[in-house]
Amino acid sequence: MPSLFSRKSAEPAVAATPEPAESEGASGRRQTLSKRDLGKTTPKRVVAGRRVAEPPAANRREAAKKMRERQRAERLEAREGMANGEERYLLPRDKGPERRLVRDIVDSRRTIGTFFFGTTFLVMLVGFNRNLNPSIYFAANALFGVMAVATAIDSFLISRTIKRLVKERFPASTEKLGRLYFYAIMRAISFRFIRNPKPQVKVGATV
Repeated sequence: MPSLFSRKSAEPAVAATPEPAESEGASGRRQTLSKRDLGKTTPKRVVAGRRVAEPPAANRREAAKKMRERQRAERLEAREGMANGEERYLLPRDKGPERRLVRDIVDSRRTIGTFFFGTTFLVMLVGFNRNLNPSIYFAANALFGVMAVATAIDSFLISRTIKRLVKERFPASTEKLGRLYFYAIMRAISFRFIRNPKPQVKVGATV
């Protein structure tokens, strides 16, 4: 009888030996699951271009400061967008595919109007000085007349190009050609570096 009891007590001892291995396997699985769970709960990175919500202001002064900074950033963004010709930032006078085409036509060529603008400024300076020789006044006025005629001819050529391209590319356009001509001439007589929106094509480029 004692031998039988000893055998029964030995068998559970042998069966109990794998338990540490099972506990290790369970702990290993728990560690693996914990790593997976951590990977799931890890916050995602902020996508580029997406704005992060700002914490609320502590007081009115801080709120006013944040509002001024936000408005300043929006103005800078709108100014850059307007200069780059982005449609949503443009003024009503600059919006539309037809006016974008007009800007490209003007910016792709050297216009006499820019020289006319400089000539007008020079004639005004000469006119303010009353101590100059009368021949200088005559030469300045003659130069002004020549530049005015040349600018008129150049404006006619630009308008003819605008009419041809607008009818070819926008046959269903409701934009009045007269307004496009005036828009082109005003841009053509201004210096290239002060034009707004900025030129998007180089001189000599095919439009």
